[in-house]
Amino acid sequence: MPAVSPRARVLALCSAPVLALLAVAAFAPLPFTVAQPGSTVNVLGADRGKQVISVSGSGTRKTTGQLRMTTILATGPDATVRLKDVVSGWFATDRAVMPHDSVYVGGTTKQIERHNAEEMQQSQSSATSAALGYLHRSPRDVKVTLRLADVGGPSAGLLFSLGVIDKLDGDGRGGDLTGGRTIAGTGTIDAKGRVGAVGGVPLKTQAAKRDGATVFLVPKAECADATAELPKGLRLIPVTTLKGAVTALRALRSGGAVPHC
Repeated sequence: MPAVSPRARVLALCSAPVLALLAVAAFAPLPFTVAQPGSTVNVLGADRGKQVISVSGSGTRKTTGQLRMTTILATGPDATVRLKDVVSGWFATDRAVMPHDSVYVGGTTKQIERHNAEEMQQSQSSATSAALGYLHRSPRDVKVTLRLADVGGPSAGLLFSLGVIDKLDGDGRGGDLTGGRTIAGTGTIDAKGRVGAVGGVPLKTQAAKRDGATVFLVPKAECADATAELPKGLRLIPVTTLKGAVTALRALRSGGAVPHC
């Protein structure tokens, strides 16, 4: 039997802890969340039998086309994510691996759910204020109710605002804001109509394409993420404000110049 060289003994001694660490990592829970394309909802229509947008104190238009808000479906805040899940997620185009804390604010599951619900409520309030402000309508005269089941967070704000505008005013020229298309998108919005980034955009574009969208409204700051894995046949329109989004959709309908990423 040949003698083992000192170098081989050193390598064996050094590799043993590394192999042990890899073995532990393979079975230990990791601080990541794995996400995939989630559901989309047409805010101009109904969700689970109830209209997403209801208006009282003012007449509404009969709309055509769709405005679909988009979501991602992520492993739960208490889910165990292991090394194999992370590795497979990195190499899959329909999944994404994200730091747990970038998806869920710290706390118990109930606290996280409450936080997401509060963000959704604030998003709906801001979306209504932005839409009515854009239309120069008083909230004292027009009451808007927004309903969306089992969806939390602020990322539907832009689509809520556009939905309110389409129901009340369309494109402002007698037509639909959608131009009869299925338009999807994402983005937070504040009461002044400023659009903010949300994350998970590549997964949301996949969900949009899957559900029939041909146009996707994306916060301008996330153009690079959106173009990286853009589904074929889906047109991106970058936006920074509610007014800019409405202007872009009008131009799209009339054949004018439309912003692009």
